[in-house]
Formats: sequence, structure tokens, C-alpha cells
Amino acid sequence: MDVRLRGDGPVDPFLGAASLFETEHDLDLPVHVRVRGNPEERTWAGHYDDRHVLNISRKAATSAMARELALHEFAHMARYEEGHPSHVQSTDEALFLALSGHSIERRRLAHCYQIANHMKDIYADDITLSVGPAGKLVTFFESQLAAAVADRPREHHHPDSRLLTGATDPDITAVNAAFALAMCDRHDLVASDHRLYDLAHAAADDAPEVDLPAFRRLFRSLAADPTESEHRKALVEATRLYAVDADGSGDGPAAAD
Repeated sequence: MDVRLRGDGPVDPFLGAASLFETEHDLDLPVHVRVRGNPEERTWAGHYDDRHVLNISRKAATSAMARELALHEFAHMARYEEGHPSHVQSTDEALFLALSGHSIERRRLAHCYQIANHMKDIYADDITLSVGPAGKLVTFFESQLAAAVADRPREHHHPDSRLLTGATDPDITAVNAAFALAMCDRHDLVASDHRLYDLAHAAADDAPEVDLPAFRRLFRSLAADPTESEHRKALVEATRLYAVDADGSGDGPAAAD
């Protein structure tokens, strides 16, 4: 696995992540790590014909989560190289199928993209958690969800994190809580009395129109190796559950292929 650091930043977290990743997986293309100065910039992966690019802020690159963030992005790259539907299918197409004939607020549309990203993250972290320890990820879920529940803004803010953010509105915070619980369910990460469950209950109370248990079930039950049709249907279902089903029942008709 070829990892090349671009810019001024620590090397050890990325080499450490590569060593863990290589115990079970590999990448065909080299990875260029770009450490950026903007502390608020999220960590994300770009894919090109001749390389992958891991973009990360200096703040994140020097944090206690640096190795885990890098490992997560390597997993996204692996999903992209294998042509996993979650990483190569058009999100726009699925959202168009789900929302055709409906008018929704701009903020809710932005949240639909966040939900699609959660589904990508689930498949990436299925790899991440197969090669690396889960403790820091659970702590990250807990701290970020606690911050979001404690910070109940009066105005709406778009989420800008790979997982969970503080200062988000209650609706997307509830979905984020469902995502965190679903990841714990999929990989049996926490006991039933973990604080995450109390935080998720508080998030659900703040967003009565969001069916948190339904999102948790949907995220938890995503097939490990879906067909393109299966993944499209899951994304359409998640979008409709959030943006269309006023009562949060999630029982609307499935999109046609």
C-alpha cells in the first residue's frame, strides 16, 4: 500500500492506519494525504484515475482520532475500488426517485445527502471495524451525540462531519443517533446499558417526527453485499422515511427500478 504525505503534517497516524488496513485489505492505487490548514474542514476522500486523495485538516491530523479517521477513509477507498454500490451509484438519482412529486425544504434535502453519507460510512466502517479497535469510535459517537443533544439550536444548521455534529437541528441529530446505535448493533460494540442509549432517547424526544427506531433498523440491516437495485431501494426508503413520511412510519411505496 503506497501512502504519500502532501503538506506539513504528522506521518505516523497514516502509516499506522495503513499497517492495520493491510492486515486484511489492500488498495491498487496510491493514497495522497493532503493536510489542510482549515480546522473546520471535514475529513474526506477523493477518487481519481491514478490515485486516491485523503483530505484532512491539520487539527484532525494531530488529534487522538487521526489514525482512526485515516483508517476510515482507506476503507472508503477500498469500497470505491471494489465498485460497491454504496460508493459508485448516483446519490442524486436515488434522491430523485425518492422525492419525485414532493417539495421539501432545502435543509431537509441537505440532510438527505447526510443520510446517504451515513450509508456509505456504514459500509466503510464494516471494513474499519474488521481490522481496528472500536473503543475510540464508540467514544467519538458518545461525545459528539452528547454535544449535539446538549446544544439544541434555535436555527437550523447543516451537518458537516463524517459522523455526528453538534449544533445540528434535532431532526438530523435523531438520525445521527440512529446511525451510531446501528453501528454498535452491527458489530456488537456496547452493552445495553451504555450511555449512548440514553443520549439517543433524548435525541428522539427532541425530534418526534423522526422515527429513530426505524432508521436504526434500516441502517443496522443494510445487506453486506447488496446488488445495485437493493442499495438503491434502501437509499430511496431512507430518503422517504426522513423527507416524505410525515408520520415517520416509513411505509410508503418503494421506488420502481
